[in-house]
Amino acid sequence: MKKHYQIRVNGIVQGVGFRAYARAEAFRLGVVGLVRNENDGAVYIEAEAEEEVLMQFLGACRQGPPQAEVREVDYQEQPLKNYPDFDIAY
Repeated sequence: MKKHYQIRVNGIVQGVGFRAYARAEAFRLGVVGLVRNENDGAVYIEAEAEEEVLMQFLGACRQGPPQAEVREVDYQEQPLKNYPDFDIAY
């Protein structure tokens, strides 16, 4: 069953290619949604896919790109928004 997760990634995750990395991982796994930088230095992601796929995506978020230093990844399930694709929001 398709689910929607709101994900917040904390650490050194801005200015290191995290949004492009998240989009590439989303495309690879078939996840739809969006990713954006937050004013407090975190990265915010909305992701929709089957739960097993979302778990893989969360694993990729915990890893991050080589330049990132991910300290914490929090997520919570929310109602589906039925995104058509995965975008970087500004």
